[in-house]
Amino acid sequence: MINQDYDLIVIGSGPGGYTAAIRAAQLGYKTAIIEKYNNLGGTCTNVGCIPAKALLDSSEHYHDAETRFANFGIQVKGLSLDVKQFFGRKSEVVSQNVAGINFLMKKNKIAVIYGTARFLSNDRIAVKAADGSEQEYQSKYTIIATGSKPISLPNAAIDKKRIISSTEALSLNEIPATMSVIGGGVIGVEMASVYARLGTKVTIIEYAANLVPTMDKELTTELKKILIKSGIDILLSQRVDSAVSDGKKVTVKYTGADQKQQEITTDYCMVAVGRRPYTDGLGLENTSIQKDDRGRIVTNTTFQTSVPNIYAIGDVIKGPMLAHKAEDEAIAAVEGIHGHPHQINYDRIPGVVYSWPEVASVGLTEEQLKEQGIPYNKGKFPFSASGRGRAAGDTSGFAKVLSDPKYGEVLGVHIIGARAADLIAQAVTIMEYEITDLASSTISYAHPTYAEALKEAFLAASGRGALNM
Repeated sequence: MINQDYDLIVIGSGPGGYTAAIRAAQLGYKTAIIEKYNNLGGTCTNVGCIPAKALLDSSEHYHDAETRFANFGIQVKGLSLDVKQFFGRKSEVVSQNVAGINFLMKKNKIAVIYGTARFLSNDRIAVKAADGSEQEYQSKYTIIATGSKPISLPNAAIDKKRIISSTEALSLNEIPATMSVIGGGVIGVEMASVYARLGTKVTIIEYAANLVPTMDKELTTELKKILIKSGIDILLSQRVDSAVSDGKKVTVKYTGADQKQQEITTDYCMVAVGRRPYTDGLGLENTSIQKDDRGRIVTNTTFQTSVPNIYAIGDVIKGPMLAHKAEDEAIAAVEGIHGHPHQINYDRIPGVVYSWPEVASVGLTEEQLKEQGIPYNKGKFPFSASGRGRAAGDTSGFAKVLSDPKYGEVLGVHIIGARAADLIAQAVTIMEYEITDLASSTISYAHPTYAEALKEAFLAASGRGALNM
């Protein structure tokens, strides 16, 4: 028996899911959102972006008090870390964000259905609640936004006790003496940064030749130097052979290019080797939805699956697994359903590593330009020459602009430095609206700001030359 009909049902309440539900409700659709777990917000809000940034900020403030003031010649006495409050603040931040999403659901009159969703057909969905009861729903349109799950290596199975994922690392409630991190991507680097700042001896073991291998190599080379200076050991081009826990410690065996196997024993081992689309138990076999060889749902440019009334967005489809990418797709999918489709420029979607200094990038990397034989100018400006950087003690890193030599089109912007995550939005705007390198340098930048490093890099790329170096 059908419990209720809706115009649109969203499965999954992460950033893409709740954004789709809100936009649909704003456009007048009778909307429901289905969430498997007890809290709205998905991985990002509960065990991903938000809690990770809370720990990153708290650990950076603590580290600042310990070291940066000393570098300024300011003594801080009697400093100690309240571990319970450190992790407690993270939980408070999560609760505040979940409450905010709950408010938005009520404000927009979106029905919230808690339980595990399963397709019965192309237009019918069963939802099994925690108590085992099951209700059936029908909708004109459905958007799948079920996100992703961490990948576990077969030879380093996550036991959630000593061999952990980032989810468990967010709630250890202790500061271990040692930790190994398998994977030097965004998540691995961020969580390594948190614990290293608090005194944990961290070792990153990465299979690729560079940290965060999808980013511009010059950025990640600089990032490696900074992380090593902070006390993190980094082992690149290493294949992990096994990770074994005895209940108290974890021994990781790994092999490098020289084919010599080595091992490291630590209190914890965090596995951060990527994520996979999460469609387990969704009943896609009861629909005509197609998946590719990587388990991603296949969609067209309007996010429509092979079933015309079912759409998919975010981590379950191709493209980078980013919350802001899912949000952009949510808006585009709903507005497409409403008859106002628009395209997303995927090369304008920025990537960020929330280390300190932060790393942010948009557009083509220098390596990609070389591989594709595309000519380019390069403008680079160090934060060590920035007045604001010196005043704040944030002199690490640089801003780099890659532009077309003939027309000045900005092809890529890559920043490692203080507040890079915020600065990259300007670069996205410039690239989206095709503002040239020279024009980008002639607008007014407040002084002193970190953004002035971008102005200098635009000047350098345009051929006029930076002013302050």
